Amino acid sequence: MKKNTFFLIIFLLTKFILQYSLIGPEYELHRDEYLHLDQGLHLAWGYISVPPVTSWISYIIHLLGKGVFWIKFFPALFGALTMLVVWKTIEEINGGLFALCLGSLAVLLSGILRINILYQPNSLDILLWALSNFAILKNINSVSQKWLYVAAFAFALGFLNKYTIVFLFLGLLPAILFTAQRIIFINKHFYLALVLGLLIITPNLIWQYHNNFPVVHHLEELTKTQLVNANRIDFFKEQILFFFGSIFVVVAALTSFLIYLPFKKYRLLFWSFLFTLSLLVFFKAKGYYAIGLYPFLLAFGSVYLEQLLKIGWTIYLRPVAIALPILLFIPLFRIAFPNKSPDYILQNPQRYKDLNLLRWEDGKDHSLPQDFADMLGWKELAQKVDSAYEEIADKEHTLVLCDNYGQAGAINYYSKNKSIQAVSFNADYINWFPLSRQLLHVVFIKEEGDTDKNREKEKPLFTTVMQFDQINNPFARERNTRIYILKNARIDLNKRIREELEKKKNDR
Repeated sequence: MKKNTFFLIIFLLTKFILQYSLIGPEYELHRDEYLHLDQGLHLAWGYISVPPVTSWISYIIHLLGKGVFWIKFFPALFGALTMLVVWKTIEEINGGLFALCLGSLAVLLSGILRINILYQPNSLDILLWALSNFAILKNINSVSQKWLYVAAFAFALGFLNKYTIVFLFLGLLPAILFTAQRIIFINKHFYLALVLGLLIITPNLIWQYHNNFPVVHHLEELTKTQLVNANRIDFFKEQILFFFGSIFVVVAALTSFLIYLPFKKYRLLFWSFLFTLSLLVFFKAKGYYAIGLYPFLLAFGSVYLEQLLKIGWTIYLRPVAIALPILLFIPLFRIAFPNKSPDYILQNPQRYKDLNLLRWEDGKDHSLPQDFADMLGWKELAQKVDSAYEEIADKEHTLVLCDNYGQAGAINYYSKNKSIQAVSFNADYINWFPLSRQLLHVVFIKEEGDTDKNREKEKPLFTTVMQFDQINNPFARERNTRIYILKNARIDLNKRIREELEKKKNDR
């Protein structure tokens, strides 16, 4: 076995081991993971919240038994493949073993590690951004036209995974004009590759058209509820935090494009980075949207540093460069991952606060990082909903109705009663209501923020309205969520639900 191959295998194995050791036993799945898992039971060419690729992976997870191991396996796999793309990028630009190890460490011990602990589209998104840039690099170096089609495929698959890859495409187009690569505009294969990409994404575009383009509504809602609290200064702070241990590699990469002659022909990637980052800043995007831009920078920075640290005494700085990502990762390891109990975080909040980790999407500081709070209270909710469900004898005509997608998905995942099909007027669940049967009773789940604690609104509609229980976990984002039992509807409940669903869909 070649030395390089041996080290690559070691890095990939380390990646998987780390991913499975970063979540403490106190934490459950994240609210988004439950939604994505349920999408695998309702395959379609699109969803209100995301494109279809995640649902295909979820379908495979269900076939494998939908255990936590497999749920966490795929984001870990995509993270490992991202590292492999960086490795191949370094090889493509003639990097040696030092550059390969430095680039791999920079990927391994970065914010990508945190992204990869959750089953969301983000892990595959980063991989496909990296693969797109790798295909562009190969196209620059190769006389073969196949890499244009690889790039088109990567972009199209990225679009079917998460729409944010459009930013990378929009940043690439003006970058082409700034470099000698503009000659591509007279290459017929460039346009054929565009047609290939368009054909791949067409089923999703058709789905969007037939469903009144819910992605537009989703973006508007995202802007109003989350991006409105985004801060451009925080955006740049997060870029440093994501690659805190290897920021010197990023700086080296940006410098190399300007002064290192062997990289002159790759300046297309440099301009693409600047234009794409500028677009993300202009639209006040979340900081992690930009992570996919960095894998190729880590590759170029590693190769450039290898060249700088090979003459005379500078070679002795190589161990320092390798050690830095490791040493600087250690303090982040203690606070950036859900490997500390909620009690510990509550007693030691300052280090989390200093890194802005306690700030939620509402723009306020809370006792736990938002992602951590989104991983608590779900088993308790499912167990109590099961108990409430058992209080209703006529289960065939009972609906479990939730306030949000996290509640519905968690109940469907953890419930011991598989006849429960929890739904919500939130996210994709509006398309999954079991209205083929007459509904008479409801197990009703309401968030803490709802002010109608006595359910005055529902009392005229049912003969029995009672609060059954509530979520008591003090650290859960769903704390104080209440569970109600509504029996014997006095109205045509199916008709009322259809009317509400029609209203929701029209609003979109």
